[in-house]
Amino acid sequence: MHPPTYSLALEDFQRARRKAAMEQLLARFSGRSTDLLSYEELRQQLRVVNQAPRGLQEIPLDKIVGSVGRYKDFTRTFLPRQDNIEQRWAKVKTAVHDLTGVPPIEVYQIGDAYFVIDGNHRVSVAREMGLPTISAYVTEVKTRVPLAADDDPEEIICKARYAEFLEQTDLDKIRPEANLLMTFCGQYRLILDHIGVHRHYLGLEQQRFIPEEEAIASWYDHVYLPVINIVREQGILRYFPGRTEADMYVLLAEYRAELARALGWEVSPETAVSQLAKEKRSPIQALLEAVVPAELGSGPPPGVWRAELVNKRPSGRLFDDILIPMGAHPADWRALDVGIGIAQLGQSRLLGLHVVDEEHSPEDALPVEVIRAEFEQRCAAAGVQGQFAAEWGSVAAKIVQRSVYADGIVLPVNHPPETVSDRYTSGLQFILRHCPRPILTAPPGEVRPLAHALLAYGGGQTPADEALFVATYLAAHYQIRLSVVSVGDNIQTNRALAQVRNYLRQAEVTAEFFAAEGDVVEVLQATAVTAQADFLIIGGFAYSPLRTLLRGSVANRMLLTCDKPLLICR
Repeated sequence: MHPPTYSLALEDFQRARRKAAMEQLLARFSGRSTDLLSYEELRQQLRVVNQAPRGLQEIPLDKIVGSVGRYKDFTRTFLPRQDNIEQRWAKVKTAVHDLTGVPPIEVYQIGDAYFVIDGNHRVSVAREMGLPTISAYVTEVKTRVPLAADDDPEEIICKARYAEFLEQTDLDKIRPEANLLMTFCGQYRLILDHIGVHRHYLGLEQQRFIPEEEAIASWYDHVYLPVINIVREQGILRYFPGRTEADMYVLLAEYRAELARALGWEVSPETAVSQLAKEKRSPIQALLEAVVPAELGSGPPPGVWRAELVNKRPSGRLFDDILIPMGAHPADWRALDVGIGIAQLGQSRLLGLHVVDEEHSPEDALPVEVIRAEFEQRCAAAGVQGQFAAEWGSVAAKIVQRSVYADGIVLPVNHPPETVSDRYTSGLQFILRHCPRPILTAPPGEVRPLAHALLAYGGGQTPADEALFVATYLAAHYQIRLSVVSVGDNIQTNRALAQVRNYLRQAEVTAEFFAAEGDVVEVLQATAVTAQADFLIIGGFAYSPLRTLLRGSVANRMLLTCDKPLLICR
């Protein structure tokens, strides 16, 4: 005869069964599974490495997520799903109530999740009673990918795919710190393809057979990690909640491929990350850009290029990619000759761009393919890497749009704007104001080597400091001779030149210094002649767009009167 508590236990079972039925009904609407996990299936999917007994422990009941043999008898919260386990369940509940005692359960542990070997009914009763923990003999099972107790079926599938990837590559053994878990769990094939391509080109480069293990290690160290370091430094994961670093690697690979198809150029990982982050810009910024006329827009903040890209790129080079706008006439192609000279000094890649403005295109304009062939032929003859693209639309707007994918621009200048009206409608003015990269002008005349730079430095303004940074880099890395001029009274010039001397001293760069009073443009031109400089480096647009439009800037005035190239830095 059963004790009175047995009848109460039967009632508790029926109540638990009703809860289970309601849980399953709600799951149909939510789409969330209520099934217990099968240990055997997960063991195979997550690739068991080894196992070891860990003795008797108190384990959290809410971390028990599966069973070895009874995973169809209970829900994920261990509510009973079958009527035929009623008596067994009630007997366990009675034993607990009557203090006759129940033995510890036995479980496997994978990560922080547990699977019942023996004691499923005891777990169900304990959870129904609201107990927080239960005694268990634990056997820890090591898998290639750890499991979390709150993993949903989709996350488990992703971990299974990751375990399969590790089985194929042994990446967790080759690089134990690696974590390539993805939520894009169907994309491991793409990563395997990347490893295969890297192995192929590594073999060509080194003229030998590359073992698979060496190729995987090299891909991780020299392809994957540099991209992930950029992702970390730019903090782009905050724009993609729930995604992993490996997800970002795949996303950026696809994004770079899309950009390459759209632009006709290959895009560096640093640029791709920066542009992807910009696409997440605030609605307020987009609204401002919509209501403020482009001609009066302030353009990008000074130094944004250096902050976004240069400080974060593995090469450490300032001008990896240089944009070369190619006009419709050979007379405009001097910018390419200037760009080739720079590329030969700094191992840069030239990005040729020809924009077809169908509304204002001259009748004698050369076909795009002729311009492309000329660009490619000149680059090949000079031993310089180059890629060419063509666009249709506004020349100035397209140059500005494309400039974000380069580190600098060499721009042919034929007719700089003179009046307020000219400056308002000038494509050159639009480029100078809105381009976020340094611009080197190529004025009419013979192209000469850029061996000696004159830096104009006033101090106290960010554009001037950007010009100083660029000048120092060119002197240090391109072995360009440097002169510096400051215009103003003695106090102003002494202070400014002292700042420059200190900065150059830290970079171990020497320079010749000039100071003078008078009109800035006249002093700059006279000093350029005295110093025999080949080009000038100046900061651009320290004043508001409206003031620049009405009165012009030093850069505007220099463009009108100076026959030497100007490197204008924001």
